[in-house]
Amino acid sequence: MSAREPHRLVSPLERALVVIAHPDDAEFGAAATIAHLTASGARVDYVVTTDGGKGTDDPAVTPEQLAATRVAEQRAAADILGVSEIVHLGYPDGYLVPSLDLRRDVTRQIRRFRPDLVMTLNPQRRLDGNPFIGHPDHLATGEATLASVYPAARDRLNFPELATDEGLEPWKVRQVLLMGIEQPNLVLDVSATFEIGIDALRAHASQVDGDAEARVRDRAREVGAANGIGLAQAFGSIILE
Repeated sequence: MSAREPHRLVSPLERALVVIAHPDDAEFGAAATIAHLTASGARVDYVVTTDGGKGTDDPAVTPEQLAATRVAEQRAAADILGVSEIVHLGYPDGYLVPSLDLRRDVTRQIRRFRPDLVMTLNPQRRLDGNPFIGHPDHLATGEATLASVYPAARDRLNFPELATDEGLEPWKVRQVLLMGIEQPNLVLDVSATFEIGIDALRAHASQVDGDAEARVRDRAREVGAANGIGLAQAFGSIILE
């Protein structure tokens, strides 16, 4: 399938893994889609690469306190969406790079969860005038995740210790979805699960205000209107089959 053709979700889709940089990234970018996946019977798990300990302007809050708050908020949001397990890798917020250590850590989780679909963040900085030009942790997480999907998770001789020492055999992901992409090629009608997604977003009380919720709602309306459907979310899709 050409990357320029409109894509659909692979089928059957039994397991999905969402790899994000911070608690709340999944809910901002894809909560309604995640709720759609779980409602359809797919198991969804999260990997969060950083501890989220920098996202506050309050001088009285320490990184450790904020990180603990955000772990709890992420679990609450995930419960609303029907997400199963959350793996927190715990890299320091704000300082993430697409290192071999990060690639190994993400590869480990792909081989462990064995997902049909991996959802992650756009690894490219946006220069199209969008004010959200790309958090460096997002870029690093997206790049490391794509490198983990191919070739590291697939090929036995990449990080061979994962198989020999941990029993994690190679795994081939069938589809990748990128959040925040400039030219999406997969659009999903999420009208039926959108309000569930908003409820999950609200669980991130330390990060979300009314303006943030309005932005997510407005974006879903814009994507839906542009595609002749209801509320929608759009992704860059890569088919690896």
